[in-house]
Amino acid sequence: MRRRDATVSRDGGRLLDHVEELRRRILISAVAVLVASIGCFLFADRILDLLLLPSGGLKLRAFAIVDGFMIKLRLALYAGVVVAFPVWAWQAARFVGPGLLGEEKRRLAPLLAASLLLFAAGTVFGYSLLGGMIRVLVGLFPSRIEYLPSASDYLSFVLFFLLACGISFELPVAIILLVQFRVIRVRALRDRRKAVWFLLFVFAEIVTPVTDPIVAPLIVLVPLVVLYEGGLLIAGRIEARRCRQEELAAERVPP
Repeated sequence: MRRRDATVSRDGGRLLDHVEELRRRILISAVAVLVASIGCFLFADRILDLLLLPSGGLKLRAFAIVDGFMIKLRLALYAGVVVAFPVWAWQAARFVGPGLLGEEKRRLAPLLAASLLLFAAGTVFGYSLLGGMIRVLVGLFPSRIEYLPSASDYLSFVLFFLLACGISFELPVAIILLVQFRVIRVRALRDRRKAVWFLLFVFAEIVTPVTDPIVAPLIVLVPLVVLYEGGLLIAGRIEARRCRQEELAAERVPP
């Protein structure tokens, strides 16, 4: 009975240690985002100018007295989360690190660096498409309707599109992590390749709200397919190496 109580007490202590570590890493991440957001708030006007460039000279309008502050705050928070990405992503990696094997731990830093670069590439890619999309959408208004662009609506659309493109470019990292943590096998992803391509096309249709239902979504779809296939290629090599290591380890075990 005492042994059982000691085991329960030890397990409870480990759970409390994990909760305390999680709380500490969340706090560090929140502080990093807050500091980055404060810094970005000071440059909110420059960030806004950058986001307005694809608009083609639209004169945005605000309809509430607090919109000026809220717009700057939204821009600062969005930019702060992006700028603080290395900090909170590293904290998340350190939290799950103790549960990983040696080789898996060594892959964390390259994966974090790759995810940062891919997010930046996706954001730049989305930004390059914004100008054409906005011109098409504004041109869809009938001549009898005067378009009064709202600053809040415009920024919501732009930030959503950039965020969607940035996250979608994380596809290879997501595939590698799923395979590395044995959530899914590469063969299963290859067998469902057509279904995944269709889902990627649906995603491209959603994030490109223009009249052309084929060409514009294909511009978004093509890099996503390339990223998906690249993720499969890298994940396949990781899985094959892991299988070889497990076979060698099994051969070393005496019968």
